[in-house]
Amino acid sequence: MKEVENKILVLRNQRVILDCDVATLYGVSTKEINQAVKNNPEKFPSGYIFQVDAAEKKEVVKNFDHLAKLKFSPVNPTAFTERGLYMLATILKGNIATQTTINIINTFVEIRELSRAIARIPEVVDEGEKKSLLKRSGEIISNVLASDSTHLESETEIELNLAMVKIRHKIKKKANR
Repeated sequence: MKEVENKILVLRNQRVILDCDVATLYGVSTKEINQAVKNNPEKFPSGYIFQVDAAEKKEVVKNFDHLAKLKFSPVNPTAFTERGLYMLATILKGNIATQTTINIINTFVEIRELSRAIARIPEVVDEGEKKSLLKRSGEIISNVLASDSTHLESETEIELNLAMVKIRHKIKKKANR
């Protein structure tokens, strides 16, 4: 899931993954991803995908090292929203495509759940409920950040300062052998 999470960007106030990153995740070429979209336009209505404009492309190239190759591309990338990724999953076939789709969906769901939990924290008056929300937030962060751990043993400490609330969660994970 960490591999997926690192590819999610926010453009036009939406979480998206660019076509080149979708292709990497699915183990196919960017051309194949865009061909699937072109061959199935009815599956990608407004809100499912959009063409990144020149200013957005320049910004993502500047801020994300793994997208540096886009700087020299004459074509602006396509951004897939969560809905667009779900629809793409109905087109792409194979074991890698299935596993990648599951990882993408799980990552988006966990990020959405984390956003909702964090948004509720300032509204909650009951200390027990607040503690429960903080614990769940820490668990979600742990799942997203540590689910692909292949190290023999690792320890990560996550600390988020959210105005009045501080979340601190330690992760200690041993790799499965």
